[in-house]
Amino acid sequence: MSSAVHPSAGLSQTDVPFIIRSGIKLAVVQTVFIVAIGLVSRFLEGPAEAGLLAVLLIAGAVFTSFFPGLWVNAREIDGIASAAGIGLLATGVFLLIDVTFLQGNLLPFKLYTHRWLAVGGGSNWWYHPIWWMVGCYMPWLGAWILSNQAAKSGAPSLVGAAVLTLVLAVVIGAAAAVAHFPGAAFNVPTFGIAFLPALAVGTIVTRFGARGK
Repeated sequence: MSSAVHPSAGLSQTDVPFIIRSGIKLAVVQTVFIVAIGLVSRFLEGPAEAGLLAVLLIAGAVFTSFFPGLWVNAREIDGIASAAGIGLLATGVFLLIDVTFLQGNLLPFKLYTHRWLAVGGGSNWWYHPIWWMVGCYMPWLGAWILSNQAAKSGAPSLVGAAVLTLVLAVVIGAAAAVAHFPGAAFNVPTFGIAFLPALAVGTIVTRFGARGK
């Protein structure tokens, strides 16, 4: 990896100002993805909607899960915790952007459709605690996967981590649909949710053969 991503070859970047800057950066990127997903959901239907949502969801999930770990050069527990801290900070920044600009509280523009409101019984606030947990969980386990890769081969692989997790998500999502798990089907939301357990399984898989840190 280049020095622009990793400040040093073997040490994690754990200083607080760097984590704050990275959290803000992650929140801005997440906002772009979420606005794009919201617009696609509002204005498109059918295969076009499903296809674009899949692309945006994959890109957003990969970025959120693995880029914080790359930014901090996650190698040991401190670096992994720093990646999780970036994710947690990003959730707070995004929610500030969300309530200010995306929910229609101050601007005439409102991103979310009535379908989104219906999930929360007429409120958009239902997802905030979920966002805090998921936003911390994804970069935390993503950093574990990258750290395990580095322990085995000397350097993390973004492509390898992303492909492994996506393949596992497809397998888990398909298994849930075949087993008639409540709410599961062969659709974008099911495979999007399956990305979460896929990160946990990927962490276990990449741990095999890794040298102790």
